[in-house]
Amino acid sequence: MGNELFAVKRRFGIVGNSEKLNHALNTAIRVAPTDLTVLIAGESGVGKEAFSKVVHHLSPRKHNNFMAINCGAIPEGTINSELFGHEKGAFTGAAKDRLGYFETVDGGTMFLDEIGEMPLDTQAFLLRILESGEFMRVGTSKVLKTDVRIVAASNKDLFQQVKKGKFREDLFYRLNTVPIHIPPLRERKEDILLLFRKFASDFAEKYRIEPIRLSAEAALLIQNYTWPGNIRQLKNVAEQLSILAEERIMTPEIILSTIPNIKHNNLPTLVGTNSATDFQEQEMLYKLLFEMKKDMTDLKSLVFELIRNNDLNVSDLSNFNKLETSFLPAPTTERNIITPSVVTPHTSESNPELNTILIDDDSKQQYANSEVVEESLSIENMEKELIRKALKKHKNRRRDAADDLGISERTLYRKIKQYDL
Repeated sequence: MGNELFAVKRRFGIVGNSEKLNHALNTAIRVAPTDLTVLIAGESGVGKEAFSKVVHHLSPRKHNNFMAINCGAIPEGTINSELFGHEKGAFTGAAKDRLGYFETVDGGTMFLDEIGEMPLDTQAFLLRILESGEFMRVGTSKVLKTDVRIVAASNKDLFQQVKKGKFREDLFYRLNTVPIHIPPLRERKEDILLLFRKFASDFAEKYRIEPIRLSAEAALLIQNYTWPGNIRQLKNVAEQLSILAEERIMTPEIILSTIPNIKHNNLPTLVGTNSATDFQEQEMLYKLLFEMKKDMTDLKSLVFELIRNNDLNVSDLSNFNKLETSFLPAPTTERNIITPSVVTPHTSESNPELNTILIDDDSKQQYANSEVVEESLSIENMEKELIRKALKKHKNRRRDAADDLGISERTLYRKIKQYDL
């Protein structure tokens, strides 16, 4: 099954290795050789049509017609005519007989996307086709037969639609013979960068330009975004960046300048909560982590500047190059700033002044005693300190401090009271 799964992915352009995606694709492969009705569930933009093509092209009907129809895009007054056809004179404007989609696709597969938008009377006609293969054109009582396999899809919860009386219960159970759920991108984050690289490569070939690449920080930004538009939205972002960005290495600044909305809702969501206050607190914590990353970068630059200005030799420069520069600072209880034994005096016959030992033994010992910094990792302490800095920066103007922190005044008031600031 592994080789078959890989071959199907390559054939139909499906990218990803997440467990949920593989489970959905395996189900499509197993049900394809049968004539069972399939109901594909998933949010908009997850690739439901691609799965319907897998079902059709791996079935005995693969040499017959395949038609994809968006039920939500057909006006309610004409959908019966479009699906089942009509007789001449059946209604105003019906100047001649017209074949419906079910006659056109006889022997093949029909993909009914957004089936939750289908009117109730049309649902009754569809149920009859599923049960007996019979239908009637609009404006006639003549019963016709068709042999069409139905693959339906919806981005709505059809069971909830049934409870609301907007979808027929009998049709729901008839369609739901084999359910396939395609996970959204936020549930398969390991696939996001694979998809982005594929889209970047495709657009580079299409527009004959150098493909864009993501820096480590930009990759984390892309991967942690919730992507409400799923694969369709990710593809659009890759295309925009490929064309509009002047640089080929994408940084967070380039991505935010090109697509500013990507910074919204870019934090992991707490399971079981939709509170706006919780989200604002996450935003504030993220700002603090950004500050910590910037401080680390500044410290690294300062160390290099001291070494360069004092013309010191460094026996193992890789220790500095390996300083943490990731998008989010890695948790640690201790942080080694620099080990004095690494720094040695530099001697130069041409310049005697450089023979001076810049760090003597006493200073070195004193420095060594203070090289380990105990760092508090309490989120409450970090949050409290960030609020104190914001209030000091804005001279206790709470509205300005709240705007700078990215939270509401109400949340700020609550935090000031909580931390007794």
